[in-house]
Amino acid sequence: MAPTLQQLNSAELTDAAQMLAGLYEHSPWIAQAALAQRPFASLAKLKYALVQVLAQAGLDAQLALIRAHPELAGKAMVSQTLTAESSSEQSTAGLTHCSAQEFARIQQLNAAYTARFDFPFILAVRGPRGSGLSRKEIIETFERRLQGQRSFEIQECLRNIHRIAELRLNDKFGIEPVLGNRVWDWAEALAEYSDPGYAENGQFTVTYLTEAHRACAAHIRALMLECGFDEVSIDAVGNVVGRYLSDQPLAKTLLTGSHFDTVRNAGKYDGRLGILVPMACVRTLAGERRRLGFHVEVVAFAEEEGQRFETSFLGSSALTGQFKSEWLDLIDADGITLRSAMLNAGLNPAEIAGLQRDPSEYLGYVEVHIEQGPVLNELNLPLGVVTSINGSVRCTGEVMGTACHAGTTPMSRRQDAAAAVAELILAAEKRAGEDADSVATVGQLLVPNGSTNVVPGRCQFTLDMRSPSDAQRNALVRDILASLAEICERRQLRYTLTETMRVAAAPSAPDWQQRWEQALTKLAVPMHRMPSGAGHDAMMLHRIMPQAMLFVRGQNAGISHNPRESSTSDDMQLAVQAFAQMLELTGSSL
Repeated sequence: MAPTLQQLNSAELTDAAQMLAGLYEHSPWIAQAALAQRPFASLAKLKYALVQVLAQAGLDAQLALIRAHPELAGKAMVSQTLTAESSSEQSTAGLTHCSAQEFARIQQLNAAYTARFDFPFILAVRGPRGSGLSRKEIIETFERRLQGQRSFEIQECLRNIHRIAELRLNDKFGIEPVLGNRVWDWAEALAEYSDPGYAENGQFTVTYLTEAHRACAAHIRALMLECGFDEVSIDAVGNVVGRYLSDQPLAKTLLTGSHFDTVRNAGKYDGRLGILVPMACVRTLAGERRRLGFHVEVVAFAEEEGQRFETSFLGSSALTGQFKSEWLDLIDADGITLRSAMLNAGLNPAEIAGLQRDPSEYLGYVEVHIEQGPVLNELNLPLGVVTSINGSVRCTGEVMGTACHAGTTPMSRRQDAAAAVAELILAAEKRAGEDADSVATVGQLLVPNGSTNVVPGRCQFTLDMRSPSDAQRNALVRDILASLAEICERRQLRYTLTETMRVAAAPSAPDWQQRWEQALTKLAVPMHRMPSGAGHDAMMLHRIMPQAMLFVRGQNAGISHNPRESSTSDDMQLAVQAFAQMLELTGSSL
């Protein structure tokens, strides 16, 4: 019979250590050290205690742990000398049934990786759902990480070791993330829809009002009905709207959701996690025939990414009353207007104005989202409470100097436009680094008509500057633009600069942020507060009602807008549980 956390907390040290035996390969000292932090209020706390022990152990101990692991499909597997846990994991991933070609390739990769890094390649082969990666996925990951840097690979190996330990801990305590698995499976099913030109290449792309987009909307609608929503519809802008009603007809509504459109060649969780997590909670409520003291409205926003037409946030703009009628005349790459696309999809643009929500009828807006960054991944934390969505300013600029012969013009006589922009890049990097959570990026550089043997006379560039508050952002912009002016004056250059976008920061409403924090506290999940560097639908809803967000850890260094975007069903389980706790806390506050 599986032990309980209560038994672990109360057991003698030797018995408790035996309960955790085998979590880390040939390294019982990690679990033994973590047990000094008993009692654990949750498995999440225990997992984090294990993480902390290893983080504080130092590089030598970390490398020793990595080297204690067997190679994938290596000699230990062939000779059947793997630990029981490793044997089960490699078997689950099908490594015991490699073809001769697959086995030979893995042996080549093992040799190359060990020669380069001096430790074995570590991968949690049971994968993000615990059911096993395919051999193709394992080999592709192996090939990619072979090209990485040693310092990163050490940390990536440790992150995978912690994931392996998490799965082993679940097995020991008989824990199955049923809700997380359901959300993971729903996301996989939605990812079956992809636009032509991408689907054929195994790529995942869903842009606004394409056939794949409409099929995805229909699938979400069917899932909502299956979950027990009382009302489900597709509105005039293409949003899928599900309402789970209170037993009090005059109650206010909590709004939640996110977008289901994607960037091109995308990941499966950006936006969609924020739709599926609250759906899982409504499914539980409906299954228990429970009603809350407020209505729950989940909106799968039809468009946020701006991939088909030259605007974004179409779905959430309609709800805030900020959908601009002139957008209907925007034209996509195929010459189709937004109006035509809507009519072809059976939508009526004349009804968009009627989608505006009355803030007095709403409690607020909350959104769950995959982090889209490396912070939670590097900290080995499953969830993060968002304090603010960064405000941003974008500019396009050009520096003008003198194009001249690269061989005959002395360095002291040059008016090099590209060198000035290079100096600006370093100045922006330094200035942003002086602020907590500010970022600055020169994302595009162009030397028009440049040649190898010509000193650049012109250099065009972009600037993107973001901070958690408008005041902090304004100071960042002021200082970086002052640096540009100083650089050009010193180098005797001219420049032009045009501001192309200014978006206000969206700080989380204190009471809603506090509910997320209380939810994590009740779950005994380690607390981490952080800003969002990316924009979200919550930015739009922030204009008419209070909002707050919860981030979920991403795998693969938190990469997003990329096919490698991933999260585990264990982290999704915690997100669903946090959302459920937030609903309870909201009800008790009314």
